[in-house]
Amino acid sequence: MSDLSRRQFVAASASTLLASSITRASDDSSRHQVGNITTISLESDRYHGWPTLCRCANGDLVVVCSGGRESHVCPFGRVDLMRSRDTGESWSYERTILDGPIDDRDAGIVETDQGTLLVSTFSSLAYEPRLQTALATAASDKPSMPAQQLAKWQAVQRRLPAGEHEKHRGCWMLRSEDGGLNWSPAYRVPLNSPHGPIQLSDGTLFYAGVALWDSPRSVGTCRSSDDGRTWTPLEELPTRPGDDPSQYHELHAVEAADGRLIVHIRNHNAANQNETLQTHSTDHGKTWATPYSIGVWGLPSHLLRLSDDRLLMTYGHRRAPLGNQARISDDHGRTWSAPMIVSGDATSGDVGYPSTAEVSPGKLVTVWYERLAGNANAQLRLASWELPN
Repeated sequence: MSDLSRRQFVAASASTLLASSITRASDDSSRHQVGNITTISLESDRYHGWPTLCRCANGDLVVVCSGGRESHVCPFGRVDLMRSRDTGESWSYERTILDGPIDDRDAGIVETDQGTLLVSTFSSLAYEPRLQTALATAASDKPSMPAQQLAKWQAVQRRLPAGEHEKHRGCWMLRSEDGGLNWSPAYRVPLNSPHGPIQLSDGTLFYAGVALWDSPRSVGTCRSSDDGRTWTPLEELPTRPGDDPSQYHELHAVEAADGRLIVHIRNHNAANQNETLQTHSTDHGKTWATPYSIGVWGLPSHLLRLSDDRLLMTYGHRRAPLGNQARISDDHGRTWSAPMIVSGDATSGDVGYPSTAEVSPGKLVTVWYERLAGNANAQLRLASWELPN
């Protein structure tokens, strides 16, 4: 990792880290109130996954997701967009803004201070092993895929000439300068994370994520100073001693009111496995703390600075209670509250990736994906809820 020793902020000690950023065992977070939980996607025969919600300057709520899918892993994913003009009470029909030649997956969105909408996504060939198995077993007594389904998968592969598919894997961004009516072609960016970039107080766009298809795989940050048109090369984040950085996934960032940059990391290393790790910078991202545990089981995290300058994290919780949880920090990310259950009645672990928008002070809307009982096709779900004062 080039120049890592120069850029890496080394924490003084493990005990200092634990003292400076821990989960508070008891507080008043249980006083939050969750209203109705509704399904907002309208294509119940299609699988929807990995959404991101943003609130625009005009008050509109916009959701993007990977829609049009057959299942969690398949070749049919596309980036779909929905809009609400009444704080989530009703939604437009899904509109496809990107349908590349291979699977388009997790979609993030941010509105910049120029009014530009930036949507991030990545394209994947993770479905190919299943396709190869289906082809190999098609003539056997026990085919792994019905013939009609296999024909559709093969037809998707024929969108590109043989040998061309790998060239279309990548991390992508689209931009709209007219509120989402028209969109640019997708263009490559250095990295990806499910919920995309954020905008800092100085106007810079800041993106924490993973260079998914690089070898070796890199985890870090990049920036844009031209409204998302171009991005700096990735600058790597430090790795905790004993960790494999290839087991860091799905980052998201927030700028606290005191100027601290906070980044959350989905962790699959043996230490604190399936927890959200945190790193922070006190010098505008020049140096970073070694990632550390904040005692939160669940992932991935979406971060939001609220109108009262508290920080909110929302994250999927794939063990009982199955669903989505939230925590708040009133000290710029140094400590986090006990969990607040946003939803806790999911019927499978195929649930999560929540993101949240504040529609008025203390009033929140959270959107996630969930596979509901009786339907193998995951849908987009929404909860309106209120924080304790």
